[in-house]
Amino acid sequence: MLMRIKLYTCLLLLLLGAASVKAQHGLNSIYSAYGIGDLETRDYSRNYGLGSTGIGRRNSGYLNELNPASYSALPTQNFMFDVSIKAQQVNYSGAGISQNAGDVNFKRLALGFKAAKFWGISAGISPFSTVDYKLLNNQFITGTGNPVTATTTGTGGINRTYISNGFQLNKHLSVGVSTAFLFGPLNTAQTIGSDSLVTQHNKYTFKPNFTAGAQYVAKVAKGWQLGLGATYRFETKLKLQEKLNIVNQDETSYYTEQLPAGYFTLPAEYGGGLSLTNGTITWVADYRHQLWNTLRNKGSNYYYQDGERYSTGVEYALTRKYYNQTFEGAIMQAGFSYNKSPLVINGAQITDISGTLGLSLPSKNGQLRYYVGLEAGQRGGSNNGLVKENYVNAVFNFSLRDIWFFKRLAE
Repeated sequence: MLMRIKLYTCLLLLLLGAASVKAQHGLNSIYSAYGIGDLETRDYSRNYGLGSTGIGRRNSGYLNELNPASYSALPTQNFMFDVSIKAQQVNYSGAGISQNAGDVNFKRLALGFKAAKFWGISAGISPFSTVDYKLLNNQFITGTGNPVTATTTGTGGINRTYISNGFQLNKHLSVGVSTAFLFGPLNTAQTIGSDSLVTQHNKYTFKPNFTAGAQYVAKVAKGWQLGLGATYRFETKLKLQEKLNIVNQDETSYYTEQLPAGYFTLPAEYGGGLSLTNGTITWVADYRHQLWNTLRNKGSNYYYQDGERYSTGVEYALTRKYYNQTFEGAIMQAGFSYNKSPLVINGAQITDISGTLGLSLPSKNGQLRYYVGLEAGQRGGSNNGLVKENYVNAVFNFSLRDIWFFKRLAE
């Protein structure tokens, strides 16, 4: 059994490495060119097929980072390990635009365990924002009447690495806190015409961020349990260190300058959720609100206003009983989400609407679970000079559960 567990762990790490190496950055999303990039609103755990909903859900079967208070429900003597990969296909349409793009990327690595009867811990890393775009426009050189093509590309993004703790105060109430570090590069590069020189603006940030959560559960009818959850992510001011580089196509540097640091304020966000379950059927619903209106993050043709996200989902789990204990078998999910992005471009707020499906299957020994989540949706629009994105996402999640601190009986 030990060799089998090691084999599964090695396979998961290889999958993670393959996803990182073979990722194809071809999405070219114009919406990632603003601020600190395209902010991530989805959860790449078992919540994905439920519209990334789970603030009010208390479940011992998976790692739920949507609410750190949920980790107090982790089973004792268990070690859990998750890895998620996302594949995406997008069609872009707008004024004179019609093209397709695809991408494969790592989205989540997490582990968790029960440190004490009342205390659960999880740690992991996932993207917080993504920068991936390429823009072409015509510019005129002083003294000539001929336009030349300027190419601007953006790459990078901010990552979130965290350690979360959940504490059970009594049989109904749990609280938790997630201590995260936001870090990563935000890079742009510009080339004009056939010039071999590339002007690079490379930014980097590193800043802690905190999220608090609470959950309350109680029986409301025979066999049914109601869960209520709330979260609050604290405001964080990001300091962006910036360096200017002028290099040639071979990356030989001609000029380097450390520019004055810039700042970007990530606003507070609060959320609430509820769940209703009898162990077989589960219904969940969430609401999240980002407080951008009090901030001054804006550019020449864009600004931010309060963002909102609504989501809901239904799950059906086949269960089986062994020695008076209930175990989950196949799990089927369906969900829906509507996201009013805080980003406003040319006076139009960017919206994102999608539907999701999810399927989770256990291995024969029950230690490994395979999860596939599918999502189809639309973001943005073709009016006001914007681009409409019709997308299909597929998420593959592998979850390993092992027994820790188990003492064998003497023979």
